[in-house]
Amino acid sequence: MDEHELIAKVTERVIAALKQRQPFDGLIPVGISVRHVHITPADLEQLYGPGAQLTKLRDLRQPGEFAANQTVTLIGPRMRPIENVRILGPARSHTQVEISRTDAIVLGLNPPVRPSGKIAGTPGITLVGPAGVVTLKEGVICANRHIHLNEADAARFGVKPDQEVEVEVEGDKALIFEHVQIRVGPKFVLEMHLDTDDANAAGINCGAKAWLRKR
Repeated sequence: MDEHELIAKVTERVIAALKQRQPFDGLIPVGISVRHVHITPADLEQLYGPGAQLTKLRDLRQPGEFAANQTVTLIGPRMRPIENVRILGPARSHTQVEISRTDAIVLGLNPPVRPSGKIAGTPGITLVGPAGVVTLKEGVICANRHIHLNEADAARFGVKPDQEVEVEVEGDKALIFEHVQIRVGPKFVLEMHLDTDDANAAGINCGAKAWLRKR
């Protein structure tokens, strides 16, 4: 193969690779996170009976995560239950309840805004399932605003893990969200997560688009 043929082959491969790439328009899909529970295997068995395991209702956008068929009822100090709260899988090492500020008022709780997994010093709550009850001493949070990105997305946006950014969404109730945490992981799919209170304040639904305002 002479030099011209080699250049042609390399050029062909580069063009093919470029065609397979997703165009980068700088927009971030928005996912709206409704109230939900992450659960340990032991707590799941307490709520659903010995040997209980999560069964998949549907996949979520982030690889490996899913909405389970199983749900629970939440009961807080005000004794006003919130029913049919979805459990998300897979099972985790700590049981955690993520709710909106509006949910917290109904339940009579005052949970802090935290990243997922940061439950130390948070309020407790009671979970009721068809086979039993679990009372948590801690574990209730209002999840912080955050964006999931893989390493390539983070490089394209020029952001780093745990950095906080401002994100803007358009619409009749356009808003700029501050203190949005960057979360970088090798399997993450680009998506910004807001809770229902934030989404309602901006008048947006799942699938809305946002973009970084300040880095």
